[in-house]
Amino acid sequence: MKDLIYQVSILLQGMWKYRRLGVVVAWLVALLGATGVLLMPDRYEASTRVYVDTQSILRPLMAGLAVQPDVEQQMAMLGRTLISRPTVEKVIAQAGLDAKVQNPAERAALIDQVSKAIQVRSTGRDNFFTLAYRGEDPQKSLVVVQSLLDIFMANNQGSGKTDTDSARKFIEEQIKNYEAKLTDAETRLKEFRLRHLDIPLQGGGDMAGRVAEISNALSQARLELREAESARDAARRQLDEARAAARSAPADSTAGFATPELDARLEAQRRNLDGLLQRYTDQHPDVLNTRRLIKELEDQKRREVAEMRRAAQASPAAALAQNNPAIMEMTRVLSSAEVQVASLRARVSEYEARSGAARTQAKVAPQVEAELAQLNRDYDIHRKNYEELVARRETVAMSSELESASGLASIRVIDPPSVGSRPVAPNRVLLLPVALIVALAAGVGVAFVVSQFRPAFFDASTLRGVTELPLLGVVTLVRNEPVRRKEMRSLFRFLGAILGLIVLFLIGMVLLTYRSGV
Repeated sequence: MKDLIYQVSILLQGMWKYRRLGVVVAWLVALLGATGVLLMPDRYEASTRVYVDTQSILRPLMAGLAVQPDVEQQMAMLGRTLISRPTVEKVIAQAGLDAKVQNPAERAALIDQVSKAIQVRSTGRDNFFTLAYRGEDPQKSLVVVQSLLDIFMANNQGSGKTDTDSARKFIEEQIKNYEAKLTDAETRLKEFRLRHLDIPLQGGGDMAGRVAEISNALSQARLELREAESARDAARRQLDEARAAARSAPADSTAGFATPELDARLEAQRRNLDGLLQRYTDQHPDVLNTRRLIKELEDQKRREVAEMRRAAQASPAAALAQNNPAIMEMTRVLSSAEVQVASLRARVSEYEARSGAARTQAKVAPQVEAELAQLNRDYDIHRKNYEELVARRETVAMSSELESASGLASIRVIDPPSVGSRPVAPNRVLLLPVALIVALAAGVGVAFVVSQFRPAFFDASTLRGVTELPLLGVVTLVRNEPVRRKEMRSLFRFLGAILGLIVLFLIGMVLLTYRSGV
């Protein structure tokens, strides 16, 4: 802390050495600042105040049925359109502000200047809006505000219809877009279902239940197949036992020979012959053919009986077994069992194929169902948006009719455009102290900078530390009476210059305050 105080004191001593230069710079900067403040052109403000009446009996009646615009938002939008480049160019032309413009660069600068000078202020709650403009010429400022008021009124009258038309056009375009999207979604959904007709898209739980059902049916079919095979094997064993018993029977036990197939055919042909004789004569070709066929069958029967008789004579037991009714019944049962086994084997094969297909589908079904869910979700979203847009289109149409029937907001001019007789800017009373402070800061800064470029040493330790050379001795200045008086006069001159500058600025502020109050 002691070193810091020591360094500050050395710095102040160095700045004090160049105090005269700082005072001169301060006076120069102060005079230049005061001259600039006094030469700044006066600016006059023209303004008008309007009131937006939003009280309408149709607003509560049509609540929820038609879109009712936000008046504050609409007025804010009108305020932004007032500061647009086309509007500013129109105002400049009407007010004649471009009389001295000679090139496009100056015109662009003028447009930027006027845009910054236009103000649209709103109180918000009371729906009061103020249009203001500051310019050097009060009459031109008044013309600018009048032009702004006219444009404000015109834009309010046409803004509602323009917004409604824009909204309707936008909604119509969106409806067309969503119609195309909805058609595409329906086409994708149809093609997807056609590609996966073999997969029952009923959810993962239903698919697992279907696999379990087919597995149960396969197990039941396998069980029935084993039962049928067991019954077939039992019938085969019984038939073998019966045939063995028949072969071991006595040889004289053969009583006759049966040809059931030929007997059945003969019986059928005889019935057919009886029917033909009832309709035709004995010489009819059908009757002759039938009798010939009956004769052939009888001859065939006689030949087979003869052969069976010879076989019976050669092996009486085998013939007896073939003509035994019990053996024939067992043979029929065995044939039925073989047919049932074949049928059950076909069923088991079919269920095995179904089970494999179901398991394959169960692996693919989740992905297919996810794709289907995505397609359905896209379709539902497009359909919902389409229905909402159609409903919004009807709302916009009703809002347009409501706006045409009765305006929801009307603008009333509360204070007509006017301009004050006194300038509102610049505030010279406030700018003069700022210029004084800047001048004093400039003087202090110059003294500081010069002291750093042309340093002076005020004690032996500082000189020794900077030069790093041995110090042989120090000559002390003895301040006698003439030296002290000279230093006092220099101090008084310095203080007088500073106080004079401050007093001069105070006098200027008082005069400006008096002038502005007159």
